[in-house]
Amino acid sequence: MPHILPENSPFTLQQRAWLDGLLSSTLGVSNGAVSTNGANGAAPKVDAAKVIRAPEKTQIIYSRDDPFPAHVLEVRKLSGEESAKDTRFISIDLTGSGLTYEAGDALGIYPENNHATVEEILSTLGATGFEPVVTPESRIVPARVALQIGYDISRPSDDLLLLLSETAHDEGESARLKQLVEDDSEDWLDHRDVLDILRAFPSCNAPLAEIVASLTPLQPRLYSIASSQKENPTQVHLTVGVVRWHANERQRHGVASTFLADRALLVSGTKAGVFVHPSPGFRLPESGDTPIIMVGPGTGIAPFRAFLQERRATGAKGHAWLFFGDQKASCDYLYQDELAGHLQDGSLSRLDLAFSRDQSEKIYVQTRMQERGADIWQWLEEGAHFYVCGDAKRMAKDVDAMLHQIAREHGQLDEAGAKNYIQNLSKTRRYQRDVY
Repeated sequence: MPHILPENSPFTLQQRAWLDGLLSSTLGVSNGAVSTNGANGAAPKVDAAKVIRAPEKTQIIYSRDDPFPAHVLEVRKLSGEESAKDTRFISIDLTGSGLTYEAGDALGIYPENNHATVEEILSTLGATGFEPVVTPESRIVPARVALQIGYDISRPSDDLLLLLSETAHDEGESARLKQLVEDDSEDWLDHRDVLDILRAFPSCNAPLAEIVASLTPLQPRLYSIASSQKENPTQVHLTVGVVRWHANERQRHGVASTFLADRALLVSGTKAGVFVHPSPGFRLPESGDTPIIMVGPGTGIAPFRAFLQERRATGAKGHAWLFFGDQKASCDYLYQDELAGHLQDGSLSRLDLAFSRDQSEKIYVQTRMQERGADIWQWLEEGAHFYVCGDAKRMAKDVDAMLHQIAREHGQLDEAGAKNYIQNLSKTRRYQRDVY
């Protein structure tokens, strides 16, 4: 049997390195070519070094299109055992990558899909996982590899639904699939993934290669960088909220967050494809003498951890004020010791905390802002830059509304004047947001 990939397959060095570990751990490695029969009928073995080849390069510039295959150095739980959340500190090694980042940038992560879900998909389709299929980059790899790192299996695409509708033996299933493409006003597809669809419409009989090709390419996830490269020259840190939930009688997993939390460190040979995503619209002031106000509840603290490290490393003299909040101080006070250290060395001048579930009345960061409105206005009048990171739909919207209220109450501006004042802060880059 010929190699799954030809000798001159155009994989880049970093793709080869990234896939090499995956193929070695997932498919097994032997000294020969791909064979159809393992010992005693076992699954076939693949020599990853022979399967994936690339022309040598003298210099590699890593980017979104060519991610660096990075080792995850540390995964540490930040939230306590009693927390309703699972928040992790992630440290990633950039040694040898040549990648540089600024405080405020984001890190792109190319994750792997949940291995158990991939195996269930293959089992449902009656596939071995070694069938050759085409990746989004028009390369031929085993189906298991394509489903793990090439395609999004968490959201069924319209192309998949249409393909299944055309191959369904049951007319009712075919009609239902077409209807879902045209109108899913009842949100039936919400929290349903590719495995759910294949199980819900068992009469569909599309070829495996066509099913895989109909899926949406797996996209990288962006995380706010939680470190300064001036303090951590060969590492990049993240603050990741691990996403897990139960829906439609199955446990669900956030693709990137559980990859980082559960598999990237523990699975031998696994690497994360990473790249730096610059965020020029979220930057510290040019002068370290300029005061800053930061509002970052929950994992929104990530870029402000980077800001504080950066200001400490550069000896910035300007005052820094952080508003941080979460659910409970006892188990959700992220980086508590580090923040205490910043207060002690002066890189953080002021810290206001808001833990919403430590009392009967909910207290949020915008509540603390209202209480400190006069001081916030004074800082703004003295030239402070104002930063927000976190949830766009609720928190950031509420913080913005409170900022307008502070301008009205403490700046004695009417509604139009307050709006104009905040708009001017944005235009002069003194009001910056990293929201999602």
